[in-house]
Amino acid sequence: MKIADYVKDKKILLWGYGREGKSMERFLKEKTSVKECVVYEGGQEGFQEDAYDLIIKSPGIVPDHYCSSFTSMTELFLREFADRTIGITGTKGKSTVSSLLYEVLSKKLPQKVLLMGNMGLPCLDYYDDIDEDTVIVFEMSCHQLQYLSLSPHVAVFLNLFPEHLDHYGTMENYTRAKMNITRWQTEKDYLFVGEQLASIETRANKTVIPYEPPFAFTLNLKGEHNQFNAQVVYTISTQLFGCDPEQVKKHMSSFCSLHHRLELFATVDGVDYYDDSISTIPEAVIEAAKGIPNARTLLIGGMDRGIPYDILVEFIRSHPAYQYLFMYASGERIYQEVSDLPYCRYCVDLEEAVKTAKKITKAGEACILSPAAASYGYFANFEERGTVFQQLVKE
Repeated sequence: MKIADYVKDKKILLWGYGREGKSMERFLKEKTSVKECVVYEGGQEGFQEDAYDLIIKSPGIVPDHYCSSFTSMTELFLREFADRTIGITGTKGKSTVSSLLYEVLSKKLPQKVLLMGNMGLPCLDYYDDIDEDTVIVFEMSCHQLQYLSLSPHVAVFLNLFPEHLDHYGTMENYTRAKMNITRWQTEKDYLFVGEQLASIETRANKTVIPYEPPFAFTLNLKGEHNQFNAQVVYTISTQLFGCDPEQVKKHMSSFCSLHHRLELFATVDGVDYYDDSISTIPEAVIEAAKGIPNARTLLIGGMDRGIPYDILVEFIRSHPAYQYLFMYASGERIYQEVSDLPYCRYCVDLEEAVKTAKKITKAGEACILSPAAASYGYFANFEERGTVFQQLVKE
């Protein structure tokens, strides 16, 4: 159903007025005939739920309770375009897989391919660019998925680790939000999942992607996790879209890492510096350390959201070859568990951590910012954190 037909003559509350809220307001004013559109930015107690036919909630807002009128830009988009959408989610890797899949499909398919979702512009900003045969690669965050009542035609669910527990409260709630990527699929749809999620039940045609690919890909992207990401893209491109396998490998081999995702941005005094500011879970730090052969110094820490760090503490204790510099609230919590180790130090902030890293990291070695934590409270977002890190290194 077209979005304009679905919202026609409805009273709508736009809850939240960030990028998506502003985009949604423009769309409703320019392309629909809604009865009323009210913008609201306060708490849930500040509006009467039954006064509106639809409450279009922005992704980051945490409601006090569920309301049957809730919807979102993502859900409205899927109401019209689910049949041509590849939705990609996972705790980690979704941006890389989305960008890499777009890179391949946009070069190999005759029809138009668009990349959108949790990166770039809000999805409805691309509305006029979508044709009947357009292929849409849509990176979907847990917040965008949370209240969906329909799923994309092709779903990709990469992995699942503890994350955003400050928002969802429990791992069960977080998992439930992610599961909407496939919950509403039918026998006519497709699901590609990492082997960690092989037991997921779905009505869609399910393909399980092994974490260790059957053969190695030649990539500019570092780390074993990117071999898995490439295998996901290779499988979808060749099996679902019939792309030539060798051409897929060729296009993947020329793809460079995204900003702030294990990005080699400088070599200073013989030391390689990697910006992995996107890292917000302990597994990401471990993958970064394993993925860079000359890694020796790791900068860890940020906002403390209460996620478990047991796996990282175990890694630190069993890998004394690295120097670990901890910072901010989560770094302090981890440091309390490993402060007895001579190769672990606490720094008050990123600036002190970079100064220390420059002193202890030798020529020929690599230093990686991989915080295993969110940036909020210290930086506006992970992009700003990564940018500041790069500036500090180059000073």
